[in-house]
Amino acid sequence: MSQMSQKMSAQSAAVEPQAGDAHMPVWLIMAVLVIFLLGGIYFDAKGGWFSQQVYAPYRSVEELQMFQPVGDDGGMALGKRVYEQVCALCHGVDGMGKAGQAPPFAGSEWVITDKTGQLIRIPLQGLGGPIKVKGEAWNLAMPAMGAALPDDQLAAVLTYMRASWGNKAPKITAEEVKAVRAASAARTQPWTGDELQKVP
Repeated sequence: MSQMSQKMSAQSAAVEPQAGDAHMPVWLIMAVLVIFLLGGIYFDAKGGWFSQQVYAPYRSVEELQMFQPVGDDGGMALGKRVYEQVCALCHGVDGMGKAGQAPPFAGSEWVITDKTGQLIRIPLQGLGGPIKVKGEAWNLAMPAMGAALPDDQLAAVLTYMRASWGNKAPKITAEEVKAVRAASAARTQPWTGDELQKVP
């Protein structure tokens, strides 16, 4: 090998990359972590994924469906859901009531009455004292279970009661509930059966 060839081989050996330890600067690691942290904070604040304002009010899909607009069924699906959540525990899913606990809604003159103002007042302010339902005497207290319901939901559940279990009575509208709620807003005590008989 000539001297020139040896010199070229030595030069190329000198410029060959060599494996060795390399350290990433600490400032670069910190910068990447800060970027991820700021991105997470921004996403949390603006993304809505974890916002309590979006998700906190609803604990289940069924509860969320209660607040959907009334569909072509006249609110029967909404009324059924509200009934099963608010009323069925005492009055039964079948509307037949429970002995010693709550009177029936099926065939009840109080449910199918033309004087809808009577029926609407019962869930708004409650009912206490003696009352006859389908000829049977009851003397139990019912709290104002519907007072916290919006007008459309209370109308839907009352309409569901008036059209279920063999009942055939016209629907009750949210406007009717709103009017009765306003007319009886000053009342703080539950109604009695005798008082309701005098309500138009």
